[in-house]
Amino acid sequence: MKEITYRVLRSQRRTTAIEIGHDGTVLVRCPHRMPDAQIRELIRNKASWIQKKLAVQPVQENPMTEREMRNLANHARKYISARVEYYSNQIGVTYGRIAIRHQKTRWGSCSSKGNLNFNCLLMLAPEQVIDYVVVHELCHRIHMNHSDAFWARVKEIMPDYAHWRKWLKDNGRKLLSQLPDK
Repeated sequence: MKEITYRVLRSQRRTTAIEIGHDGTVLVRCPHRMPDAQIRELIRNKASWIQKKLAVQPVQENPMTEREMRNLANHARKYISARVEYYSNQIGVTYGRIAIRHQKTRWGSCSSKGNLNFNCLLMLAPEQVIDYVVVHELCHRIHMNHSDAFWARVKEIMPDYAHWRKWLKDNGRKLLSQLPDK
């Protein structure tokens, strides 16, 4: 098996996580005091999973230009804002500002002040995926966590959310590969 090259990011966290970036980088997030030997053991134990994820890594053949990204963001601003308005009324929540970005790791987020952020690359996904992310973030206006109550509320609004969540998990890297080279 091929040796795995990885980066380590130590922080105040209590848990350990392995992330595979859309560019094929392997990142280990871990607590400050985690010994290097324990990290190497973790990589060895997860080697087959890492190799599997790296094997399906998309090749960034034709990333979008900055201009195409701006156009996509402008379209997203209009479309996603309308979906937020629709679902906020259905869920019965308010929200602050809506920002459209092109992040490398997030599809959406909700701040404690109710400001919503969405990734413009969602516009490359099916409409139901966009709706799922919008509903997900708006449900954080009720539950700022991923508790059972949060997921129950998401399901109440969008009964087939799990299908679209899985679609995003399975196809998200392909969408992220459209980010322009920096």
